[in-house]
Amino acid sequence: MIVFVAPGEGPCRGAWVAGRRVGPAVVRNRARRLLRQAWWELWPRIDDGHDVVLVARSSLEGAGAPEVTEEIEGLLHRAGVMRR
Repeated sequence: MIVFVAPGEGPCRGAWVAGRRVGPAVVRNRARRLLRQAWWELWPRIDDGHDVVLVARSSLEGAGAPEVTEEIEGLLHRAGVMRR
């Protein structure tokens, strides 16, 4: 998965995207649900003033919610926008 971070104003905002390359509609919807769930678990720890876009990739298929959350958490730490 890919995480894009841009400076924003006010509280952090998030968006999640799953394009057609991810798979058929059922797979894309599941990918978006996983990204959304991970976002709601992690957003309180993200610094204000950032806009974050989570992009699903085809490798997300078959992954569980804890794996996705852990991966996004690591990416956000590397981006320097997440509090410990």
